[in-house]
Amino acid sequence: MSDFAKPTLDDVARAAGVSTATVSRCLNAPDRVIAPTRERVMKAIDVLGYTPDFGGRALASRRTNTVGAIIPTMDNAIFARGLQSFQETLSLFGKTLLVASSGYSPAREREQMEVMASRGVDGVLLIGSARPDSSIEFLRRRGIPFLGAWNIGGKDGHFVGFDNRAAAAELAQKVLAQGHHRLAMIAGITQMNDRASDRVEGVQAAAKLAGLNLDQLPVIEAAYTFDDGARAFGELMALSPRPTAVMCGNDVLAVGAMQKARELGLRVPEDVSITGFDDIDLASVVAPELTTVRVPHRRMGQAAAEMLIKLINKQPVERQIEIPTSVVERGTLGPPPADPPA
Repeated sequence: MSDFAKPTLDDVARAAGVSTATVSRCLNAPDRVIAPTRERVMKAIDVLGYTPDFGGRALASRRTNTVGAIIPTMDNAIFARGLQSFQETLSLFGKTLLVASSGYSPAREREQMEVMASRGVDGVLLIGSARPDSSIEFLRRRGIPFLGAWNIGGKDGHFVGFDNRAAAAELAQKVLAQGHHRLAMIAGITQMNDRASDRVEGVQAAAKLAGLNLDQLPVIEAAYTFDDGARAFGELMALSPRPTAVMCGNDVLAVGAMQKARELGLRVPEDVSITGFDDIDLASVVAPELTTVRVPHRRMGQAAAEMLIKLINKQPVERQIEIPTSVVERGTLGPPPADPPA
């Protein structure tokens, strides 16, 4: 093959030692190919820089009018509003959205990138910036425009999101202003999750600025479920001295904590204050209503779609768009009890 010739399906098949039919299955129905063969084929595709052709209009324009979005999970409501707005805006430009979930796994996210690249997506929306450099390099080598959302400040690429660290710090300042000195946090799993780790850092920064000893600010990491929020809250309430305010990494964890507080016979906020993050619908229907950080998910989704369209069309675009957040003070935050238990 000439150094300048575009690699073909036959070239990939020869390099991987398989038939062209197997290469096609890897691209179009990867679940039908055993993992070792699929990995060998995808490695050959990566080395050769092969890009499938899509026929018809896609062949002429090099566009499929499909955009991918890889989110950590479909079980959590925090992405629903943003993705809805993202899709609605994309549709105005004639684009169809293809959504996949990584399960917070970098390896799974990379697999989804490869599948989307094989389907010829015009661009990809990613969540945050915590991922191996090799995954970003994969998209760049394929010439696939991408951006990160739900956070800002990553070292690579473009971002539409909000400052998780600053938002968590602002909420922590509200908690501290109520007179709390015994803070604790139920955080999301921080490994490969820059949003969760930034929120922890924001709370710690505010506490340190207020003169608190960070060694006395316990942090428990938990999956974003009601049950895990309840379990973590129970562990915190067993500490001595007991925290008088528990800040949670999202609203689901916070509501789980509130449920556990009721089980333990603790009043919120008279005995313990609880805060969340995201301001999903659940935050305003629990009793008492949840103090939290409002994230403008729909505005973020629209801005992300508009930026990605510009990147696809090779138009000038800002590297980063920051969407402001705000603290919503409701009924779960109050002053510490006059005589908190030791």
